[in-house]
Amino acid sequence: MRRSLSLNEVVAYKPQCMGFTGEWLRVMGDPEPFGSWIIYGGSGQGKTRFTVQLVKYLMSFPGSRIAYNGLEEGLSQTFVRAIVDTGLLSEKTNRFQFWDGYDLDTMKTLLRRKRGANIVIIDSLQYLGITYDEYKDLVACFPRRLFIWISHESGSLPDGLTAKKVMYNSNIKIRVRNYYAHITSRYCGNETYDIWPEHHLDS
Repeated sequence: MRRSLSLNEVVAYKPQCMGFTGEWLRVMGDPEPFGSWIIYGGSGQGKTRFTVQLVKYLMSFPGSRIAYNGLEEGLSQTFVRAIVDTGLLSEKTNRFQFWDGYDLDTMKTLLRRKRGANIVIIDSLQYLGITYDEYKDLVACFPRRLFIWISHESGSLPDGLTAKKVMYNSNIKIRVRNYYAHITSRYCGNETYDIWPEHHLDS
C-alpha cells in the first residue's frame, strides 16, 4: 500500500518536465515524460505526419529512446515519406526503433529490458485491441514511460469505448483535422499546430 502524503509534501511536489521550448512549448506546454497522450483523427487528416514531427522533436532530448509500434499499416509508404519530409533522419537514429506490429505481451517483454524504450507510440489503439483494464495495467506496470496512442475517430471523438476512456485519462489530447493539430493539454499550451504549412498555402 502506498503511504499517504501530508499537505506540505503535496505542495512541495516538483514536476519533472521535459523542457519543451519554442513552438512545441506554445502548443503543448511543458509536459512530464510519462503517462499517456492520445492523437486521433480521421483517415488522411495528417496523424502520421504530425506524429513523426513530434517524434523528431522528442528525439532531440538527451536520453529519449523511442519505439514506434506500427500495428495498423506496418512499414508503409506513408510512414517512410513522413520520415523523409520531416527530416527525422537528421536526429540520432540509434535511439529510434520501429516495431512491426508487436502485440501487448511482446511490448511488455521489450519494455522490461534494460535500456528499453522510454517513449512508446502505438499505431493504432484499435489494432492493438486491448481493453481499458489492459491499458491501465500497462501504464501501471511502466509508470515512468510515456505512451502515445494513435486512434481512429468517430464523430469528433476517438473511436470505441476503450479509446474514449484512454482519451479522458490522457494528459495531452490531440485531434488532427485537415493537417491541423488541435491540442488540449494539462500542461497549458492548448493551441493549434499547423502540421503542413505548405499544404495550406497551396490549398
